[in-house]
Amino acid sequence: MLDEALLDDADALGEVDADGSLRVLASSGAQVRASLAEEHDLGRVREDGRPRSVLVAGLGGSAVVGEVVAALAGGASPVPVQRRPGGPLPGWVGPMDLVLAVSMSGRAPEPLQIAAEAGRRGARLVSVCRPGSPLADVTARARGTVLTVPRGGLPGVPPAGSRTGFWSLLTPALLACGAADVLDVQAADLAAAADVLDAEAESCRVGSPAFVNPAKSLAMELDGAVPVVLSDGDAAHAAAARTVSMLARAARFPAVHGTLPDDASDVVALFDGTFAPRQDDLFADPFLDGAAGPTLRLLLLADDEAAVHAGPVRTVAARAGVRVSDLVAPPGRPLERFAHLVARTDFAATYLALGNRVDPSRSPHLADLRDIWAAQDPPAPR
Repeated sequence: MLDEALLDDADALGEVDADGSLRVLASSGAQVRASLAEEHDLGRVREDGRPRSVLVAGLGGSAVVGEVVAALAGGASPVPVQRRPGGPLPGWVGPMDLVLAVSMSGRAPEPLQIAAEAGRRGARLVSVCRPGSPLADVTARARGTVLTVPRGGLPGVPPAGSRTGFWSLLTPALLACGAADVLDVQAADLAAAADVLDAEAESCRVGSPAFVNPAKSLAMELDGAVPVVLSDGDAAHAAAARTVSMLARAARFPAVHGTLPDDASDVVALFDGTFAPRQDDLFADPFLDGAAGPTLRLLLLADDEAAVHAGPVRTVAARAGVRVSDLVAPPGRPLERFAHLVARTDFAATYLALGNRVDPSRSPHLADLRDIWAAQDPPAPR
């Protein structure tokens, strides 16, 4: 169970958070500004005009970039946007299509293979990666555009991986999609999102006590539960994918997510299942009858207060005794609303890990899996 006293002990939290995940998350706004300061050369992307379609290739923490681009594009997107974690490049990709390959290290084999094949077919290729990496080299040989991630990170901040350095990857990817006239995103929008990230970092700072810290409060609500994330609105849909990823990779909590109204029926059906709250015996003694197992916790992410699809689900949840946590983005442009939702849930997932004395940056089983994959020939997806 989560140690609530630990959440308010900054020194003790620092001992569990050996790699400084909280500090890196607090630098998210700075990650955006550092990427904007890189002055990425997007002239070629802009000159080529709008592509027929966009395919985003990325794995692990980088895979969420594709989810975000697709969700922010939404149903009103002028071109289809697809995410491809691995496997062969689809046969329909050709010179009229844009392939966006994302890898923090620039060494992940699947984006690298997709980028190489895109170059052979003459597709428009943009990569987001470390300078001098294999992915950067493949992109340069294909006469594509390389958008670099700073190699050294930010001064005074621990090195970021693809999970905690999410905004270092997402910012250049969004700039590229804006230059290609796929998304309505400009540098000014990203700068505004950076301000939102800074404000959330201040609200969720480690020295803020749990009773006023919204991320610590959310972590306590999710502890011991089976989180089900439902989103209402394009910005919320994008944030939901990131939330589930952070709950798994940082907090080690299994979670699922769905979108409203499409997945309302599937989620409501869970209210009658194995993880539904026990209502048969209000006087059950946990010492004699055994502690109750984990139960559902509904986490509703919404673009704004006017979101209409969540109301009926919330009503049914109340009748079924399923507890609900609401997170509503304040008014603003889509990217600002997305930044608010992601920052809050990023911090909550990290506090959830630390409160259970789990270092969010270190997973021995994940390390074992990577070693096994590295020994395979050809390498398996990571």
